[in-house]
Amino acid sequence: MSSLPYPPVVPLDVWAMEQARQRWATRAMPPGALGRLQDLAIHLAGVAGRCPPPAPRNPVVVVFAGDHGVVADGASAWPSEITAAMVATVSSGGAAISVFAHAVGAQVVTVDVGVKTSLDPLPGVRGERVADGTASIATGAAMTPDQAEAALAVGIRIASEQMETGADCLIGGDLGIGNTTPAAALIGAFTGRSAFEVTGSGAGVPAGGLDHKRRLVAAAIGRAERYTEPLDVLAAAGGLEIAALAGLYIAAAQRGVPYIVDGVIAGAALCTAEGLAPGTAAHAIAGHRSREPAASVALDYLGLNPLLDLDLRLGEGTGACLAFPLVQAAARALAEMADLPDH
Repeated sequence: MSSLPYPPVVPLDVWAMEQARQRWATRAMPPGALGRLQDLAIHLAGVAGRCPPPAPRNPVVVVFAGDHGVVADGASAWPSEITAAMVATVSSGGAAISVFAHAVGAQVVTVDVGVKTSLDPLPGVRGERVADGTASIATGAAMTPDQAEAALAVGIRIASEQMETGADCLIGGDLGIGNTTPAAALIGAFTGRSAFEVTGSGAGVPAGGLDHKRRLVAAAIGRAERYTEPLDVLAAAGGLEIAALAGLYIAAAQRGVPYIVDGVIAGAALCTAEGLAPGTAAHAIAGHRSREPAASVALDYLGLNPLLDLDLRLGEGTGACLAFPLVQAAARALAEMADLPDH
């Protein structure tokens, strides 16, 4: 494949952001009374390149699903077959992300980019499988560079399709048993942090215990750190759904469409996206702070301050989806609040 490097991401529009700051100063309230919601609206102005920024009304949640060979090496308390079962649960509307998306008026699109188990056709599920899961990062690279780039391309294409058909805010989600292990390894490799600092229990402490999981992450970090190219780091330690998420973020940033980042898997994807297309992370809205330690490491590395801290660790895009009403409210407040009486 030869599409790398990606086109540069346009920086946030500083003129629009300054206009937003000045507009806040004339709203009918005490200065700074809306706190971080004001910062959020200023950020949205920078993303959109205009003030006031449009309030998003058509959010789309894109959930990428993939499996991980490292599960066979004891990375998870759960078998890989659960990934396919969760894809079916999302399709039926019974997953947490299904419920939350319905609550905020978001459409859900699920994408099989690397599930190991065969899937029957399911409503709302796109078949875009690059491979039947990854190889184990316990012993070697997760993917070939071509597979990593193919998964990135899936994310870019799905995001582009959604934006072209009216999506004005993208929320990325993930499904993949064992995916906190490659996510921790990617974040460790990109940030220079140790396996001890980035490894958490994920969906449940595996049979071998947390120390065993740390050893798996340490081995993957050690291999990934040999590379200088972000695509090679992704191939060495990542996952197909992580790569697709990174592609979604790059596409949204390039198009000036706001996107909300979820937890630790999303953090690994955004570290990857920032490496591949510098400037991508500046456009991001951090939805929440996951309980996984690597999530905070990624947020700090990328300079992001999350909107919510609810002790979540589910993934699927749940925390990012819950943050959407704040994004909408911030933009609407800047646009619709009255002037001060003397303006």
